[in-house]
Amino acid sequence: MSWLHIMIFIPFIYAIIIPFLYKLFNHKFHTGWLVIPIPILIFIYLSSYITTISNGEVLSYTLSWIPSLNINFTAYLDGLSLIFGLIITGIGALVILYSIYYMSKEREALHNFYVYLCLFMGAMLGVVFSDHVLVLYVFWELTSISSFLLIAYWFQRKQSRYGAQKALLITVFGGLAMLMGFIMLSMMSGTYSIREMLTLVDQLNTQSLFIPAMVLILLGAFTKSAQFPFSIWLPDAMEAPTPISAYLHSATMVKAGIYLVSRFTPLFGGNEVWFWLVSGIGLITLLYGSINAVRQTDLKALLAYSTISQLGLIMSLLGVGSAAMYFETLEQSAVYGAAVFTAIFHLFNHSTFKGALFMVVGIIDHETGTRDIRKLRGLIQVMPITFTLALIGSFSMAGLPPFNGFLSKEMFFTAMINISNLSVFNMETFGLLFPIIAWIASVFTFIYCMILVLKPFTGRPELAKLEKIAHEPPIGMLVPPIILAGLVIFIFFFPNLLGKYLIAPAYHSILPSITDPNIKISAWHGWWTPELMMTLGVIIIGSLMYYFLHKWIGIYRFYPQSITLNNLYNEGLDKSESFFRKMTNKYMNGSLRSYLIYILVFIVITLMSSSVLLNALVFDASKDAPISFYEWGLIIAALFAAFTVLFSKSRMISLIGVGTLGYLVSMFFVIFRAPDLALTQFVVETVTTALFLLCFYHLPRFGKYLGTIRFKLTNLIVSIGVGLTVTLIALSANGFKLFESIGGYFENAYELAGAKNIVNAILVDFRGFDTMLEISVLTIAGLGVYTLIKLQLSGRDKDETK
Repeated sequence: MSWLHIMIFIPFIYAIIIPFLYKLFNHKFHTGWLVIPIPILIFIYLSSYITTISNGEVLSYTLSWIPSLNINFTAYLDGLSLIFGLIITGIGALVILYSIYYMSKEREALHNFYVYLCLFMGAMLGVVFSDHVLVLYVFWELTSISSFLLIAYWFQRKQSRYGAQKALLITVFGGLAMLMGFIMLSMMSGTYSIREMLTLVDQLNTQSLFIPAMVLILLGAFTKSAQFPFSIWLPDAMEAPTPISAYLHSATMVKAGIYLVSRFTPLFGGNEVWFWLVSGIGLITLLYGSINAVRQTDLKALLAYSTISQLGLIMSLLGVGSAAMYFETLEQSAVYGAAVFTAIFHLFNHSTFKGALFMVVGIIDHETGTRDIRKLRGLIQVMPITFTLALIGSFSMAGLPPFNGFLSKEMFFTAMINISNLSVFNMETFGLLFPIIAWIASVFTFIYCMILVLKPFTGRPELAKLEKIAHEPPIGMLVPPIILAGLVIFIFFFPNLLGKYLIAPAYHSILPSITDPNIKISAWHGWWTPELMMTLGVIIIGSLMYYFLHKWIGIYRFYPQSITLNNLYNEGLDKSESFFRKMTNKYMNGSLRSYLIYILVFIVITLMSSSVLLNALVFDASKDAPISFYEWGLIIAALFAAFTVLFSKSRMISLIGVGTLGYLVSMFFVIFRAPDLALTQFVVETVTTALFLLCFYHLPRFGKYLGTIRFKLTNLIVSIGVGLTVTLIALSANGFKLFESIGGYFENAYELAGAKNIVNAILVDFRGFDTMLEISVLTIAGLGVYTLIKLQLSGRDKDETK
């Protein structure tokens, strides 16, 4: 096992230990202090590879997991996985530090909080470092499960449960679609390795499953990264504690879809369907998120829609950059491939300024008791440091200098202008829409950024109306956003340091064929450039629209709520629940007989139809042994016992018939020289007969409906069907053998297992795990029965004392 594997497993191991640490030390200090070393150590470990990876090296370590199924955990460290790993652990460490001062150790179940957080961190690391698609899928779904637990952390709140359920349903749906896409890719390529798939581009893109696999994988990416129309889960996920929102919904979980698209761009890039789906959905999401952010009155809701918008921006850049794979010349590829460089750059920038903004909103909520923009005014007078942090984060997100968001926003405009001149993919017709949509969305981005920073902090103070006395938070709550805000400014002045050591290696991982991107990040591109004109237009039009916001904000009320995505989701969920509840009530009638009929009819239809369609009913009695007279005697006796059960009107006689039939089967085992099985059958028959007697003692008398023709006819048809199916398949299996009998292998039990009894050897050695699991099931069932009896007796004792 490599250190890279250990790094991924450490958060999972620590999640097991946290409850014990919480029990031991929570009364002394905050549990977060025991958790924060984990992301810090992993961050330091990954940082040690920055120079190695920036020099073009790639590291791969394989851990055998299920070799018989060709499933191994290969941890793959390249530029793309490195930058994601640093974001996951770096932001994770800051979030944990922030949570120490945000989450009260007296009022919160911190052991649950940090267990879920560690599970999520480990799952995200597993996603970005996995090379095997099935292993990646396992970690992918672990992020969905752990995020569900984190969003529902305050489970006593209805909205928390609702938001967690919505996030789980949507992301798991996308995950299952992604799994189908992975299976299709593995069927086409003959491998589960992403690296090996990427080397088979020419072979895969001509196959019929290539486009379906692409669409299914994109479904997984779009649902996880909250792309339109799946973005509805993200605003409701804001019911989670603010540290969770800062971690999951700004820096990590929502970036998993971005990672997936980036990782598979070398395979699907250059394809027209991929280009339009990724860039088109990205632009729609960008516009949708920015327009809806302006109308929000809750600060976290505003940040949620801004996150949707920014994720759409990054996704559109990846789609635009994928066009570079279409061209053969390095010059053309580099022009359009620059969009991928911009996407990774903005992804990093977004993690810094959005993480800081979520923490600022958490500070406002924590210190004032509200996030309602309509109740917040003049906070700059009592929270000047928080205002400064909000100013830095908001202006960076708006794309203003001197902050890192300005650099990536200018490069975003450049990419949109360049792609509008593309001469393929029908861009001659639709190309002009790219810069237009980008500019309109940027105007709304500017407006909601001004709302975020100006509405709560400026104006006439109304501090007396707040639920708490507003003041600056403890220094520990300020340190994480200060660090992130410092990065926002530092990156503006030294962007190429980040570009050389982190962005460029990630770019090469996505577009390996473009050996030298030759991209220098600069804050100034000259006078009167299209990008500068677009930026000035955003500032001027955005400022005017913000100033007159009160005059046009009412236009949002004209949109019919009945056709909003949230309403469609709620209506669809309610109607589907109602439909399935009615359908379930029709067949779940409380009758054990009905349930058995459903099961048996399904078995008969499935087995018989499969046998007929596959021509599997082949009979060959030439090798069958002759039936002796005493075997005929046992058969006739068994038939008499069976008919006795069918036609008896007494439960006692029916029970005697069933027991007789079981004991006769035991005699067959004796004849076939299987004394152990015969003994087991005798014991089982004796026990079951006693249980039947006990049950029948408490059962009511036969109802009148038992004698109806419908009841008897149904039983007759089902029983004949089951008996005929089992008989035909048994005879067919005996006469249609594809392989040699495995019985010969077990006859050598003494040499293989040192056992003189074949049956014992099979149960204890050859099927040891199966036997152990059966015993475990019986043990669990016994414990359940014991618990129920104990609870019942305890309830009786309480009733007697009353």
